[in-house]
Amino acid sequence: MLQSRLHDLIALADEPSSAKRRELLRGVTDLFFTADDHGAVEMGLFDQVMGQLAGEMEEAVRVELAERLGQSAAPPPSLTRNLAGDSIAVARPILAGAAPLSDADLLHVAQTQGQEHLRAISSRARVPSAVSDAIVARGDDDTLGVLIRNEGAELSRKAHETVVDRAAANPALHEAVIDRQSLPIDLLNEMYFVAEARLRDRIMARNESVDPAVLEAALAAGRNRLAARDGALPADYDAAMHELGLIKARGRITPQALASMLRAKQTSLFLCALSDMADIDFHTARKILERKELDGLAVVCKAADFDRALFLTFALLILDPSEEVMGKAKAYGELYAALPRESALRTIRFWRLRRTTGAVAAA
Repeated sequence: MLQSRLHDLIALADEPSSAKRRELLRGVTDLFFTADDHGAVEMGLFDQVMGQLAGEMEEAVRVELAERLGQSAAPPPSLTRNLAGDSIAVARPILAGAAPLSDADLLHVAQTQGQEHLRAISSRARVPSAVSDAIVARGDDDTLGVLIRNEGAELSRKAHETVVDRAAANPALHEAVIDRQSLPIDLLNEMYFVAEARLRDRIMARNESVDPAVLEAALAAGRNRLAARDGALPADYDAAMHELGLIKARGRITPQALASMLRAKQTSLFLCALSDMADIDFHTARKILERKELDGLAVVCKAADFDRALFLTFALLILDPSEEVMGKAKAYGELYAALPRESALRTIRFWRLRRTTGAVAAA
């Protein structure tokens, strides 16, 4: 059998006719892939000859060969590497299939080929971390979507952060990012303020199942990242904090006092007081107010144990008169009533990333 295959390989290398070469190729590959007794010499010869001939074959022939290689548990390595960098029609069966390519082989393709090659790699049963990092760095959003939907793709912390940053600007990625089971829990909660309501519910559900020790570790991982991104404090922040201190010293810091601050448009004072009473950082409170995040406000108020009437008062003061205030207030009032306080408290813990904001430069 060995002599027969060697003879066929030599004939294949010497055959000038394209049609005859294709016929011989099929015969040789049939013999090669249906037998399990390849020795090192036979494998090396097959790899060498086929590697030399691959560039001379028509694409349809290379596609056929690649499909066979993609199904083989031990394909010839050099030939497999060559076809993995071929046109996408040829490369796809190898890149997306079970063909065993080394991490270095996959990384080379990820660093040198186009988006379709990157998507094919992204769909493999396992994508090593270094390869995923390269795909995140070079891939477009469609490619990124394929990668993050694949739980077999290993992503580093830095790659996950990049994914969240990219998703913040592209709603088409929101669901894939939020549903990714390996996404660090602090990064999952960064998606809260950019995702639609149904996806926020999934974040809340994940928070409910997080072990307290895992939660604290996640918060520690996220502190530096968010501290660098939150931006400057308002110019009247120090004055607002001073006034809040005086109000607290007089024992007049009450939930109702917050409503008076908001009604009087004492925005910074209101945010300082809300941050203090709800035990969240100033930047998160400001984000909720500026974006009119009423479901985020519901989480804060529920965690602070404010009553529903006070939450609705805040909602009415935050919304513009033109925004169908009563209809929205009613809907959010129902949301507030249905929100479990324990769920709100767990979510708040992700927002409570720092209590000292002095390291952030004043505006």
